[in-house]
Amino acid sequence: MSAAGPAERFAFTAPLFVPGDRPERIAKAAASGADAVIVDLEDAVAATAKQAARAGLAAAGRLPVVTLVRVNGHGTPWFEDDLALVAGLDVDAVMLPKADDAALLARMAARLSGKALVPLVESAAGIAAARALATAEGSARLAFGSVDFAADLGAAHTRPALAAARGELVLASRLAGLAGPVDGVTLTLEADETEADARFAWELGFAGKLCIHPRQVAPVLRGFAPAEREVAWAREVLALGDAGAVMHDGQMVDGAIQARARNILHRAERAGMTAA
Repeated sequence: MSAAGPAERFAFTAPLFVPGDRPERIAKAAASGADAVIVDLEDAVAATAKQAARAGLAAAGRLPVVTLVRVNGHGTPWFEDDLALVAGLDVDAVMLPKADDAALLARMAARLSGKALVPLVESAAGIAAARALATAEGSARLAFGSVDFAADLGAAHTRPALAAARGELVLASRLAGLAGPVDGVTLTLEADETEADARFAWELGFAGKLCIHPRQVAPVLRGFAPAEREVAWAREVLALGDAGAVMHDGQMVDGAIQARARNILHRAERAGMTAA
């Protein structure tokens, strides 16, 4: 396991999915620049290849980045075997698809030897249970399965259609003291669109975005990184010190503005920008 504390370990921004039945891709995913890898035993793996995916995961060994495993959903023929395997592996967390039951998460946590859980919310029932999922035993971060959620509702996979669900995940995470949730995927590999989606997610309060291809990693990281002008502004604000409410460059600066400035510098640090 990583030596970082739990909160820092799960504050990844651009986790990359990789199919478990393609073991040659697992090491490549870890070297892609993604700050976490999600070895997928579920949607990316055909029913006939589930055992091969488990074998690929077991053979991969410890990766140099935060490692999650997306198991098959509870109630599928593969769930129990996935859980039994993952319990004995050196991975950081288990991602549960179609998450909507906090009691199930608690039972999983008891079986997984201290491994964290990342509930993937993909349904109306999951959104309704989001606050319970966020506070369930073992939960480290919420993630949004936006494509499946849109299908469950019969809604379009667009920003306006999914805004309310995204807002609920942000609130649930904040109330539980978790890092901002991880947004769903962008289905195109076009860099500008991926970066714009990541920036939109950040504006709502998300702190990461699922990636389905290595080409999406860099645009996602850019989307969550502050602009240089934001970093410069944040430094100026914090340089004012604790002077109460003061005017700076035509704007009132108080405690809330300073908190925003600190958040910007934290994002800059995570993005590898100079924050000093």
